Amino acid sequence: MIKITDIIVALTYNLKMLKDIVAKRLHIEDSRIEHLSILKRTVNAGNKQDIHFNMTVVVRVSGDENEVISRNKHKDISKEIEQIYTLPKNKKLKERPVVIGCGPAGMFAALILAQAGARPILLERGLDVDSRKRKVSNFWRTGILDTQTNVQFGEGGAGAFSDGKLKIGQKNSRKMKVLNEFVQAGAPREIVYLSKPHIGTDRLNETVKRLREQVISLGGEVRFNATVTKVLIQDGQVTGVRFDEKGQKSEVSTDIVVLAIGHSARDTFKSLLDSGVYMEQKPFALGVRIEHPQAMIDKIQYGDFAGHPQLGAADYKMVVHLPNGRGVYTFCMCPGGTVVAATSEENRLTTNGMSEFARDGRNANTALLVTIGKNDLDNDDPLAGCAFQRRIETAAFAAGGGGYKAPVQRLEDFLQKRKTTAFGDVLPTYLPGTEFAELDSFLPDFITDSLRQAILEMDLWMPGFAYPDALLTGAETRSSSPVRITRGDSLEAIGIKGLYPCGEGAGYAGGIISAAVDGVLCAEQILR
Repeated sequence: MIKITDIIVALTYNLKMLKDIVAKRLHIEDSRIEHLSILKRTVNAGNKQDIHFNMTVVVRVSGDENEVISRNKHKDISKEIEQIYTLPKNKKLKERPVVIGCGPAGMFAALILAQAGARPILLERGLDVDSRKRKVSNFWRTGILDTQTNVQFGEGGAGAFSDGKLKIGQKNSRKMKVLNEFVQAGAPREIVYLSKPHIGTDRLNETVKRLREQVISLGGEVRFNATVTKVLIQDGQVTGVRFDEKGQKSEVSTDIVVLAIGHSARDTFKSLLDSGVYMEQKPFALGVRIEHPQAMIDKIQYGDFAGHPQLGAADYKMVVHLPNGRGVYTFCMCPGGTVVAATSEENRLTTNGMSEFARDGRNANTALLVTIGKNDLDNDDPLAGCAFQRRIETAAFAAGGGGYKAPVQRLEDFLQKRKTTAFGDVLPTYLPGTEFAELDSFLPDFITDSLRQAILEMDLWMPGFAYPDALLTGAETRSSSPVRITRGDSLEAIGIKGLYPCGEGAGYAGGIISAAVDGVLCAEQILR
């Protein structure tokens, strides 16, 4: 196979046009191209008068491919090295491994273990994805929260109620394994080659379900409504797991536990700390959601090409480093999406963003986050970050007036430090409802001051970002884990054999793909 990079194609391209371009680049007849597939496709919007795609493709041609490559001595033409994932051989495990948590890390750890014949037991405190979707929809409609099944807990993890964005970066065999498993489970094929792919909340639910069915078909076991209360440890070795399942206390013996608990399992963090599991504070971030009209973002990013069917809804990403030493950045940008109630604890409020695959909602939203370090916390307690998050969530709940209504403020009013009295042309998408409140009433000064400075600087990068009627909704507190469950070279928790902290909750990932890959890594280590 031959790889060709830096191919420029029009937005209106088709396969025949792409084949013609590749044939000319390789100086061969197009009839010699037996197979062509896209490895990567990126929107190039640097020149608003000439927006196009940049592509990397791989082709199989008839005849001697090495001769074609050597004849076309150019850095953009090379031999394609396939990223083939090889499943580790399964040594005979003494007991069935237990995986705690059914987010991307837990699901893929369980999947690899199941594919290797290890028959894992997967415990998830929340419900299956279909039941979970009904519970979450009811919460958004009525404000009645289920603390065990919500946007944070349940099959699919927190990412199941997001945009389903897949941050790929440099591809390797593990990432390709994850992407291909997603595609085989029903995700759109384009996630393999788009530079910024997404699955969408609506499609992600079905994909997650099919991955679970594969684990079960290979001899694994998935138990929902099973809240782990204690990981049993004796003489520095895991010996089992104690959990409540549908109101009944249960226990399973095992010498291998994968901790893929997610960033919001604060009760589990406390239980692990009390059991002597070493953990430490980790930097995190906190802030608000900001909503703009999606049509406005499209126009800013694409100019006259805004609305082109091949481009879809525009996104953006910005990072600002302020003179005060703070970093402020956009996170989990959701084109055509909604701001959602994402709490998992009663009388506390936190938000997230979500898009369906079509990204056809009226508003764009993103988190605007300010970095939080150890110096911002009250003490050296490993869980001090969790306590910090909780204080903000409690204050935000009160500012919204209760009932999980979110406090909101127009951007112009926030910059002028005055309370909003009426919406402009950006209406909130958040349910169960909103209440006008000043962000300064529930966020620390260093966060609101940093946000004001950063918004004005972001407006220089992306003119129009500081749109007066843009809407700020608070608070966004769960973008990442404030805790790291420290592990050694063996990927086991320090001093505890058989305990594998994994994924975002353990502090080793930052998104769906990185969490899934960390699950793969932990499973491989167990199988070795």
